[in-house]
Amino acid sequence: MAQAKKPPLRKCVVTQEMKPKKELIRVVRNKEGEVFVDQTGKKNGRGAYVSKSLEVIDKAEQQQALNRHLNAKVNASVYEDLRNLIEGKDS
Repeated sequence: MAQAKKPPLRKCVVTQEMKPKKELIRVVRNKEGEVFVDQTGKKNGRGAYVSKSLEVIDKAEQQQALNRHLNAKVNASVYEDLRNLIEGKDS
């Protein structure tokens, strides 16, 4: 009997919790220095994961956690995209 594959775990940059990748949202900085939300989880670039929670997104913005992890300036629009994604609104 083959053992079911474990889901890949990733660490939320805000809460430092390890969670299955599906429960997190990936934010990416590409070579050009652009920062954006990666809904596929497969785009090239430096990725940082945040939990799918509005509180965590607010905290990330206050603490500038994504800026640190991605070594880039993260625009407010990225946080807006994250909030819209969590609330189920596609931007």
